[in-house]
Amino acid sequence: MRTATIQRDTKETRISGILKIEGRGRYVISTGIRFFDHMLELFTKHGGFDLTLKAEGDLDVDQHHTVEDVGIVLGQLFATALGDRKGINRAGYFVLPMDETLAVVAVDLGGRPALVYKDLVKVRLVGDLQTELAEDFFGGFVHHAGANLHAKVLYGRSNHHKLEAIFKCFARAMKFACSKDARLKDQLPSTKGLL
Repeated sequence: MRTATIQRDTKETRISGILKIEGRGRYVISTGIRFFDHMLELFTKHGGFDLTLKAEGDLDVDQHHTVEDVGIVLGQLFATALGDRKGINRAGYFVLPMDETLAVVAVDLGGRPALVYKDLVKVRLVGDLQTELAEDFFGGFVHHAGANLHAKVLYGRSNHHKLEAIFKCFARAMKFACSKDARLKDQLPSTKGLL
């Protein structure tokens, strides 16, 4: 089983995480930001991962440090759990309708961090989450997972649905990208021979 445990402590946040890639969609998540917890729970359930994550941050200052650092830790968890990445599909994408909203996410775990993010969210808050920070979460993730991620809402009305669709797409794209291809189990998914 591909698993990882990370403890990351800074002057702004203290975050512990345990990830199992071949999980059952089980989660215990607490960040102090309930809507953010909900998005991470969706990610875990729809990806079929198991995730335990506890974050304590300086929410009295702002949510930024907590949200971005959770992205960093999640990226580190995947990078560690994936190991040498031999035999993985490497890339995945998913298109998801969430009622009136349609979103697409594509991910490549090829080692080169890049993010293109367009969520079309037009409000400052959804629930208790500062919506502009979703992009910072994904930025933290890609730089520490060694991932290339494109996430886009094509259209929609509900800002809640826009964010939810992106997180569900992210989960399903990651599920496929992390999955192993038995025919290629001893090979790196690259013609360079290096990721």
